[in-house]
Amino acid sequence: MADQAPAAAPNSSGKQPESVDPIASAGRTFPPKGQPLMTGLNRIGLWSLYMKEVRRFLKVQTQTVWAPAITTLLFLVIFTVAMGRGDRIILGVSFATFVAPGLVMMGMMQNAFANSSFSLLAGKLQGTIVDLLMPPLTNAELMIGIVAAAITRAIMVGGAVVLAMALWPGVDLMAAHPWAIVWFGLMGSTMLALMGLLTSLWAEKFDHAAAVTNFVVAPLSLLSGTFYVIENLSPAFQALSRANPFFYMISGFRFGFIGESDIGNTNHAVVGAAIGVGILNLVLGFLTYRLLKSGWKIKS
Repeated sequence: MADQAPAAAPNSSGKQPESVDPIASAGRTFPPKGQPLMTGLNRIGLWSLYMKEVRRFLKVQTQTVWAPAITTLLFLVIFTVAMGRGDRIILGVSFATFVAPGLVMMGMMQNAFANSSFSLLAGKLQGTIVDLLMPPLTNAELMIGIVAAAITRAIMVGGAVVLAMALWPGVDLMAAHPWAIVWFGLMGSTMLALMGLLTSLWAEKFDHAAAVTNFVVAPLSLLSGTFYVIENLSPAFQALSRANPFFYMISGFRFGFIGESDIGNTNHAVVGAAIGVGILNLVLGFLTYRLLKSGWKIKS
């Protein structure tokens, strides 16, 4: 008869320790309980979250991508036809060419906010927030996945708006400074995506998110120089416009198309604004990460 393995001695608490299969555990080392097994970037999990968010808005792309393009085109029609401003020259270009980049940027920012403000809020209200909190994703990966999906929707909306406006007579969407188009487009979309994520953390119902959209995002977008140059305003309102971060996003984005901007008369002023909006997004991203890590209103 083969010798039986000796029984493990009880530990100091008097309980029998859990048996470990010596064959299954041969050559393996297991970390203590509570210590994460995964280190580094969870690329598969991050990509899965990103694709989940992208597929969510693509399932209703008529509402999330093409409808905003049509709505933005209606703004262009109203301000160029109904108001009779087709022959007006602003910053050396026609009014339609002047207002088109601002409308593109406004549509991108508003849809980036709408996308990121829905994910966590819907999970909290529907009781499915655990689907985002339980997977092996860090808080940074969760934030990056949601924000990246919102930026993707913003880019798609911007492309659809540009395609629609390119067919409109009187609009000349040239690219005087492509770096400004890319930089301010990404920074504007990122800023609103982070604001949307902050809103979804704070909001307890859809009415809260709608209030932020109606009373914060929409006014700041419309009063940011989208349809006018701030030189036409009084000094007090010019100062208020320069305190509005949306103004720098839209004016910098317009500078990329027509080579002129009311941020300043020199390229140095636009580069300074580009650095400023980058720093603003870093601060906003750090704040969002800290609140997400604290579990504020999502883990309590």
